[in-house]
Amino acid sequence: MNELVAEASELSRSYKVRRGVFGEPALLRAVDGVSFAIAPGRTLAVVGESGCGKSTLARLVTLIEKPSAGHLSLIGHDAVTAAGTARALLRRSVQIVFQNPYGSLNPRKKVGAILEEPLAINTTLGKSARQAAARDAMAKVGLRPEHYHRYPHMFSGGQRQRIAIARALMLQPKLVVADEPVSALDVSIQAQVLNLLRDLQEELGLSYLFISHDLAVVRHVADEVMVMYLGRSVEQGPRDAVFDRPLHPYTQALLASTPGIEKKRARQVLKGELPSPLNPPKGCAFNTRCAHATDRCRAERPALREVTAQRVACHYAETFL
Repeated sequence: MNELVAEASELSRSYKVRRGVFGEPALLRAVDGVSFAIAPGRTLAVVGESGCGKSTLARLVTLIEKPSAGHLSLIGHDAVTAAGTARALLRRSVQIVFQNPYGSLNPRKKVGAILEEPLAINTTLGKSARQAAARDAMAKVGLRPEHYHRYPHMFSGGQRQRIAIARALMLQPKLVVADEPVSALDVSIQAQVLNLLRDLQEELGLSYLFISHDLAVVRHVADEVMVMYLGRSVEQGPRDAVFDRPLHPYTQALLASTPGIEKKRARQVLKGELPSPLNPPKGCAFNTRCAHATDRCRAERPALREVTAQRVACHYAETFL
């Protein structure tokens, strides 16, 4: 059996946030006990509203931040306790593609220099070897040789995201974290970039942690889906199981609000605002917006448990079968 590319257990990240000038610090649990596994060549999509903890999770997996608690392993190595050279090597194994292709590329550097920079920092390759690797990466993402000497402002949004994808491939990572990689692009370009990501996955055996709020996009790219709400996972499972038979009311509401996704049964519409993560509701965090909430939901937080093909954090998941 192939070794998992990434595995997290009860991963958490909290921040102390001061309320007002004289207020006492409050604890913001951005990621609160999330567990998942990503196998080689597979895509785990993480979905949820803004503020649910998706981007914080991306920063933890890419080792930009350290978790407050929990365990994270990358390519079989403990990424929480790793330090020095070991941590640097793990960072090379996971790269990120950011949401905004207009802000993630240095406008003062030409494309060739942008692509060579990771190699200059992390390897001992000579200039000619770095140039050859950069040109090879450009060809993989559909950029032409003459683009090597151009600046980012000379490209469209879709082309800039191709440059960003090429940069992420320079260190030959096992895992690519794609943080809303197509949300800033025109709809006509999104499919091209998604197809490119899929082709690269097949060619290079890449694994993806694909972060998105767009369920139509997720259905196109994901193998597994994890739905997050206020820092916690409320439903996880194979893509088809989650889309065809969602067992958490929040997942049902997200699907009901997504145009173009077939709805096989009546599902509740998502109402109200996301509660403040500084003061989450007691019990199930979704109870203030859930049409099925009971006194038990308001008092007891449901554990993530196995229900058929999915893992669901709902006391009454079986009623949706």
